[in-house]
Order: sequence, then C-alpha cells, then structure tokens
Amino acid sequence: MSLRLYNSLSREKEIFEPLVPGRVRMYVCGPTVYDYPHIGHAKSYVSFDVIVRYLRYSGYNVRYVQNITDVGHLLDSGEDRILKGAEREKVEPMELVERYTRAYFEAMDALNVQRPDISPHAAAHIPEQIKLVQDLLQKGCAYEANGSVYFDITNWQEYGKLSGRKFDEQQAGARIDVNPEKRHPADFALWKKAEPEHVMQWDSPWGPGYPGWHIECSAMSMKYLGETLDIHGGGMENQFPHHECEIAQSEAATGKRFVRYWLHNNMVLVDGVKMSKSLGNFTTVSDALKRFSGEELRFFILQTHYRSPVDFSDEAIKASAQGLERLHKTYKSLVRQSQGHESDFATQADSTLKVTIDRVKADFEKAMDDDFNTPLAIAALFDFSREINKALDGQVSVTTEGLAAYRDLFVTLAGDVLGLLPKEEKSVSAEPFVELLLELRSHFRADKNWQMADYIRDELQKRGVEIEDSKEGSRFYL
Repeated sequence: MSLRLYNSLSREKEIFEPLVPGRVRMYVCGPTVYDYPHIGHAKSYVSFDVIVRYLRYSGYNVRYVQNITDVGHLLDSGEDRILKGAEREKVEPMELVERYTRAYFEAMDALNVQRPDISPHAAAHIPEQIKLVQDLLQKGCAYEANGSVYFDITNWQEYGKLSGRKFDEQQAGARIDVNPEKRHPADFALWKKAEPEHVMQWDSPWGPGYPGWHIECSAMSMKYLGETLDIHGGGMENQFPHHECEIAQSEAATGKRFVRYWLHNNMVLVDGVKMSKSLGNFTTVSDALKRFSGEELRFFILQTHYRSPVDFSDEAIKASAQGLERLHKTYKSLVRQSQGHESDFATQADSTLKVTIDRVKADFEKAMDDDFNTPLAIAALFDFSREINKALDGQVSVTTEGLAAYRDLFVTLAGDVLGLLPKEEKSVSAEPFVELLLELRSHFRADKNWQMADYIRDELQKRGVEIEDSKEGSRFYL
C-alpha cells in the first residue's frame, strides 16, 4: 500500500509523491515564544514528530525545518506578541525569546519529540524577508504606503484556494487594525513601519520597520527547502490567514507551486471548547508533566488521529495511561528474557514467528500509510503485545533468538516510530573507577603518603570493595 496523505488543499487523500524521489522537504510552523507551551502545542508537535519518524522509517531522506517566531506575530489589536510578553515580564524582548525558546525545547524533550534538523529564528532572517518583499514589489504584487508594504490581494486571484475564503468576502482587521493605507481591506502586511519607540525594528529600503507574520515562514522555508516544499504542516487554526497568505506571497514571488501537500492537525478541547491562552483554559506542558509522564501524555495524544480534535482531561489521560502501562510491561519482560541474544529467524523455520512478524508489520504500516492513522497503529501494537505475552508465558514455543526478533520489531515500531518506549538507563560498570582509585592509591603509597592511601582503602571497603595488597600490587574484589 502506498502512503496516502490528506491534502488540505485538495481536500482529499492523495498518494504521496515527493518532488525529488526519496527526499522529503518538510516545514512546520513553530511556536511564537512569548509564553510557556501548552497541551495544544504538544498535540501539534507530537503529531508532526511521528510523521517525520514514519517517513524516515519508510526510507525517505527528510529535512525537517520548524521555525521559531520571535518577531512580527501580531495580535488582532496590532500588538506584537513578543513585545507584549516582554512588557508583561519587564524584560528585554530577546530575553523573553530565550526564556521561552528554552522552555519550548525542554517541553518537547520531555515528550520525546525529536529536534528539527533546522530551527530558524525569524529575527535572524530579516535580510531574506526584505529580499522577498522587494521581489513582490518588482513583480507588481505589492505596494508601499507610508513606510509599510502590503500584498495586493486583488493581483492574486487564487487567494482563498486553501481555506475556501474569497478575498472579496474578507473584512478588514485580520491580524492588524483597519488601516486606511491599504487599497483593499484584506491586503496583508509584508513589512510594517516602526514608530521610533518600537523596540524591535530594522533598517529597510522603506525605512525602519519589522516584518509581517506571514512573510517570515515563506522566507525561512524557501531558504532551507527550496521554492517548492513537499509538506507544510501546522495547526488547523493557521489555515487562514497565515497559510493562505504564505501561498499567495510565495507563489506570486516564484511563479511555482509553493507546497505539494498541506497537513493540518486539529485542536485540543477542554469541555468541548478549544484550548487557548486567550480563553484562559489552557494547561502548560510543564504543569501536565507534574501529574503525568511524557510517555503518558504522548500516548494520550497519539490515540487520536492528528486531524481529529481531542478532549483533554486528567481522567482521560489516566485511562489512557493504563494501556501504555500494559505495553511497557510487555516490553520490559521481553527485554529481560531476550537479553544478550541476537534476532534469528532461521531457528523459527517451523514456527509462526516470521508469519507473526510479517503480519504485525503489515498491519502497522497499513495504518500509518493511511494518513498516519496512529490509533490503528497502536491497535496493531496491542495485538503484537498479546502474541509476545503468549510466547513469554510458554503458550507458544519461541526460542530466545525468536524473542529477540520480537524485541527488535517492538523497539522499531513502538520506540523508533511512535516514540512511546521509556528511555533506557545505561548501566555503567564500577570497575574502571575502582581501578582508577587504586592507581591513585599506588601513587600515594609510593610517595609514602599513608594517610591518603589508607583513606582510599577504607572508603572503598565501606562501599563493599575489598582490597588485597601484595608485592605484585593491589587487587580488588567487588
């Protein structure tokens, strides 16, 4: 079965065919770092993390870019989110950015979300954004007004093809205040004039200013992924105006299709209402991690398809966590009974082992190939877990090498692809450290520093290490 994705642009599932065979260029809108990440962010970035993991499992060479928005994301009032956050906390804007960028990555690490290949900051790519605005002006797709630059929406008749909204239906005030400088109410800012007191501003051909929110993602994604992306992801709430504006300005500038496949994850609900900071009904990831492990939160998210909403509650996560505990219990027993053995299908020539493994892989891949259906993929893991437990309990005859084959597949599917297995604690042998202390003790003895030599011997003995001195040197017993 070929991988099929639901393309928000065509509104149907399509067979996935990247622009360059074997390579995937993928961009996902990252966080605006003005506050702590919440569970809504967790759903989005866990979902896209699994998509990237599965693409790599399927053999694709993926370059994954996820930006950090640290300037230009405007509220409906016209205020910059970063500046408003900096005023709230009485810090410099870039101090705020550093604080919450770290908080974001710490939260993602706890959820076992792998780092993107590139995490570009909008404020570090101002020259690329200015260049893109200049290209749009030269092509007659934008106009300058009093130091600001706007995209001329009447020059782009395809505006609305992603969201289904037509520009003649749009009202003023989307992300920015009604502005008499604009020729059409739906024209959006590519570059905004900065007043003298505006903290975050840069020199430009149109005077001091700062970029519009939409131009940032177009400039950064095309810099690192080229003029046509294979996959662009983001939250469903970003379809309009953000992604719609990205398409318009990018395709107007290059004359090429901007994105082949648009993927949008659905939102997190609380009592049927969208979780958001503006409504005050959000739970930060750090607060959730005080009550649940990162694996439990991740498992809860993946039990719902990325395009479906999920209702967040402690009760729902507790119920979900019971299923994860069963998978972890199976995994730990499997690791223990197959410790030190390599996979070997040959020893199972007369058993159902290879049949089971082939069936599990087929069921898992069928689910994931159908627009990354993680709930069905998890169901395939539970089926596999039941087969493993039969082998562990002796109901089915499987050699230790066969159990190792089960273990390797379980690690690949549950760990490498879905990211649901606990991180293994590496055991470190004490012997090298004891040997180092004995070498140090021998130097003290050679220098006749008996006090330090005896101290090392006595402290090691307290910790259960017996030392035997002889003419040939010292030996120890653990």
